[in-house]
Amino acid sequence: MARILITSGPTRQYIDPVRYISNASSGRMGCCLVEAALAAGHEVVLVSGPVDIQYPPEAELFSVLTTEDMLDAATKLFADCDGMIGVAAPCDYKPVEVADHKIRKTGEALELKLIETPDVVASLGANKQSHQWTVGFALETEDARFRAITKLQKKNCDLVVLNGPAAINASDNEVEIIAPDGTVIQSIKGPKATIASQILAIIEKRLISNAN
Repeated sequence: MARILITSGPTRQYIDPVRYISNASSGRMGCCLVEAALAAGHEVVLVSGPVDIQYPPEAELFSVLTTEDMLDAATKLFADCDGMIGVAAPCDYKPVEVADHKIRKTGEALELKLIETPDVVASLGANKQSHQWTVGFALETEDARFRAITKLQKKNCDLVVLNGPAAINASDNEVEIIAPDGTVIQSIKGPKATIASQILAIIEKRLISNAN
């Protein structure tokens, strides 16, 4: 059995003390993967951004807020894990400056200058040990498969799961599981719980079994 790190949910990047940039990720896919991993007898360490769902209590949960928080927690925890599944949707950008006080309306346009946040999966993939594996998720709206394969290679993943915007905050999903050589291992459509079980089965066959 493996000790698996799973990242889940969105992150928030604050503009001022009360406003932030985020996305509509619900954490449902992450929750389903946690359930599937636990049902298969694996140990799960979970790093999650703010969500309204309840994760299985058997998972060791670390709650975070920002993308930097998620990277910091995941980096520390990954050292003691066999692999990780990066299903979270961290914010890709953050404001250059965060206001100390609530920004007041002035009637004028408000301009925000944004910079990229660190990439959690890429950071872990770049520093993983020979016995460790990483699986990323790619949500794409155009040139989907090409972009997913590019992400897999750039982030040094062992597999990537491609899906689209219809997956956000939905009960069902449609995904492709892609290998490093660009081969589509499997296409799956249906409830997220069913998809999670099939994703985990492929991870067990291709990554966990080979590591033992």
